[in-house]
Amino acid sequence: MEIRVAGQGELPFLSSRDRHIERGELETLLSLGRVMVAREGGETVGWLRWNLFWDNTPFLNLLFVLEGRRGRGVGTALLARWEEQMKGAGHPLVLTSTLSSEGAQHFYRRRGYTDAGALLLPGEALEIFFVKAI
Repeated sequence: MEIRVAGQGELPFLSSRDRHIERGELETLLSLGRVMVAREGGETVGWLRWNLFWDNTPFLNLLFVLEGRRGRGVGTALLARWEEQMKGAGHPLVLTSTLSSEGAQHFYRRRGYTDAGALLLPGEALEIFFVKAI
């Protein structure tokens, strides 16, 4: 599996599949090097995008693996590479969040993330925030 920082050439693929971000914002994140892709057999099978919380703390906004490729270590590999990159950049910790109604909370806890608080918005499930020292 190849994991690397995504380039502008990935914009059409990512913008057609990532429904949680506007194309212009995705383009900005690509130019900042804040999107990583996992590729197998010449195909993109997953991606991760991040930003800075409080303008100084890495926050994982999205980790997505295509159906049919899940459960094979793609997400774990993307997450580990991102954590290595953040540690190498001198960040002592990383953050992420997930809805309490999603199974992803268990994925993060198994990888050393601990609960750090929550946010409850009207009409939404509880958003759980996680932190991990790296």
